[in-house]
Amino acid sequence: MSGTIFRKHQVLFVPVLAAALLGAGCAGTSQHVRVNVPVPVVCDEVVPDRPLMPTEALAPGAPPWVLQRAALAEIDRREAYEIKMRAALVVCTAPIEARQ
Repeated sequence: MSGTIFRKHQVLFVPVLAAALLGAGCAGTSQHVRVNVPVPVVCDEVVPDRPLMPTEALAPGAPPWVLQRAALAEIDRREAYEIKMRAALVVCTAPIEARQ
């Protein structure tokens, strides 16, 4: 008879123990971890127009001094265009301030 009582208590003990252990795992303090995730955002920056380059307007067979003058002028135009392009890139890749 004592064997049957032990089995009845054992059958009740296992589910109660499992519920107590599961409940104890949830009773602890919760820890929140902040994870920064990059979110794609549309960039509305205007792409600067490519300027006309002086060497592209030269006729074939232009004298070397005309070609040299056009090439020097083109360097300045390309540098100015590059500055505008970099400015647009910086605006589009700058981090957005967190709003709370």
